[in-house]
Amino acid sequence: MAGPFPPFEPHGGGGPRIREIPLRLMVPNLITVLAICAGLSGIRLAFEGRVETAVIMVLFAAFLDAVDGRVARMLKASSKFGAQMDSLADIVNFGVAPALVLYAYLLDRAGAIGWIAALLFAIACALRLARFNVMLDDPDRPAWQADYFVGVPAPAGAALVMLPVYLGFLGVVPDRPIAFVASAYTLAVAVLLISRLPVYSGKSSGSRVRRELVMPLMLVVVFYALLLASYTWQTMAASAIAYLVFLVFSVRAYSRRAAREEAAAAKDDED
Repeated sequence: MAGPFPPFEPHGGGGPRIREIPLRLMVPNLITVLAICAGLSGIRLAFEGRVETAVIMVLFAAFLDAVDGRVARMLKASSKFGAQMDSLADIVNFGVAPALVLYAYLLDRAGAIGWIAALLFAIACALRLARFNVMLDDPDRPAWQADYFVGVPAPAGAALVMLPVYLGFLGVVPDRPIAFVASAYTLAVAVLLISRLPVYSGKSSGSRVRRELVMPLMLVVVFYALLLASYTWQTMAASAIAYLVFLVFSVRAYSRRAAREEAAAAKDDED
């Protein structure tokens, strides 16, 4: 993403003069700023007791955060400034905001234990994002491993950690015993974030879809969107549980892929 602040150019007037820049270079950064505003607004709404709206704001922030990078690539407006800003926004939207919304809704009933769980989740998210940025520049990582995340990605972690909130909206009473269970669950999600668990990313599928799969894929996406609009919290809860099940299959697929790659490498060494 491009930085909105171009280099200063000194001139005879005594002050710096800023070059004019195309508006398209600012668009991705504006989306990132809006995502931060949505995440922080979600925190405020949660502490005001408007939890459903708060969760929607946090999910909207996550959506905007996922969009800004793609918009930057489409507009050819990527930059180091934008990448750093996006990383900082990720910490707010995927770490701090979900943790505080969950704490305001439920974890505060567990006292200090609930606060520790929320705090550790936010820290784990920051560590996960830092590791991701470092691994992007790792020249020793085999190319095929780029198809897998190391640990649960931060956006998925944010959606997973709010599962107790979804269940609360569906009728689970947010009392003290449930708060302790939710605290343990929050710690488990934090561990998944910083773990070495291989999580399939889907990058190997590329950006193209086979012709015969276009219509079924569109139908599935529309059907999911309709479910989300009509049965929001049921769909979010089912999606979070389905993702946890998906992690098991992801580990199995990684193990099989690693075995194939090792066998191929051994065969090449013999040749």
